[in-house]
Amino acid sequence: MVGFGLFGYLMKKFEYEGAPLILAFVLGPMVEVNLRKSLIMSDGSFFLFFTRPLSAFFLILAIVLLVFPLIPKWGKKRDKIASLDEPD
Repeated sequence: MVGFGLFGYLMKKFEYEGAPLILAFVLGPMVEVNLRKSLIMSDGSFFLFFTRPLSAFFLILAIVLLVFPLIPKWGKKRDKIASLDEPD
């Protein structure tokens, strides 16, 4: 009980939401089982996920959504470096 209390306190302190964690605990095992079934049917080839247009679309969308938040940080770093290189 103390461990879960400490975990909850740290989540509040670092402003983490609890809903995605609960969703991951519920959906994670189902996703894992179905991924395993898909890989068994395709003899271990991940190419199966790119052969169907809908699954390829969702995989590309997931990659874009994971990379998209990093783009403003790259722009800020570039601007910061450019401002440091300018002579006074």
